[in-house]
Amino acid sequence: MTLELRHIDVRFGGATVLAQVSLRIETAEIVALLGPSGAGKTTLLRVVAGLVTPDGGAVLVDDRDVTDVAVHDRGVGLVFQDNQLFPHRDVAGNVEFGLRMQRLPRAQREARVSDMLQLVGLEGFEHRAVTSLSGGEAKRVALARSLAPGPPILLLDEPLTGLDDDLHDRLAADLATILRATSTTTLLVTHDVDEAHAIADRVVLLSSLSA
Repeated sequence: MTLELRHIDVRFGGATVLAQVSLRIETAEIVALLGPSGAGKTTLLRVVAGLVTPDGGAVLVDDRDVTDVAVHDRGVGLVFQDNQLFPHRDVAGNVEFGLRMQRLPRAQREARVSDMLQLVGLEGFEHRAVTSLSGGEAKRVALARSLAPGPPILLLDEPLTGLDDDLHDRLAADLATILRATSTTTLLVTHDVDEAHAIADRVVLLSSLSA
C-alpha cells in the first residue's frame, strides 16, 4: 500500500511542531526520515499511526483519507524505540497479541508466531520471558509482534537505538532483509545517517523549525 502525507501541520500549546509536511511512499518502499532532535520526526510517525491528530493536512493510505480513522482500523504497525513489550507475557504472547485482536483461531496464531520468530531469527523462543531477553532479542520480538498481523505499512521509531556497534550493524542488515521479504511499506525514523542508508531505499530530511 502507498502512504501519503499532505501538508501536515501540528501545533502543541501554541508552538508549531510540523508545518506543511508532505511525503509520499510507494508500495513496498522503505523511506528513512532523518532530522535533528526536536524536528518532529516522532510526532510525524504518531500522526500516521493515528496517535496524534494533525491541526491541518491529511494522511492517505492507498489514496484513501484515513486522517480521522481510528488507530486500529488503519492497518499500520508501529515499533517504538523502547520496544514496549508486555512484561507479563512470554515471547509468544507478545508476538500473538495483534493476532488475538484479529480473533484468529489458536492454531493459526501459533503457526503465525512460529513463522514470525523464524523470520527474525528467534526460533524456539516462544516460551522465553521477555524480561530475560538481550537488547537485540527484545528488538527482534518487537519487530515480530508488529509484523505478525500483516500490516501493509510499518512505522519504525529509532528501532535500533541502544545497541553496540556490531549488533546494531547486524540488525540493520537483517531489518532491511526482513522488510523487503515482506514487501512492507515502511517509514523509518532515525538520527543515524549510516543506518538510514543501510536500511532504506530513500532518505528524506526533516528540518527543524527552530534551526
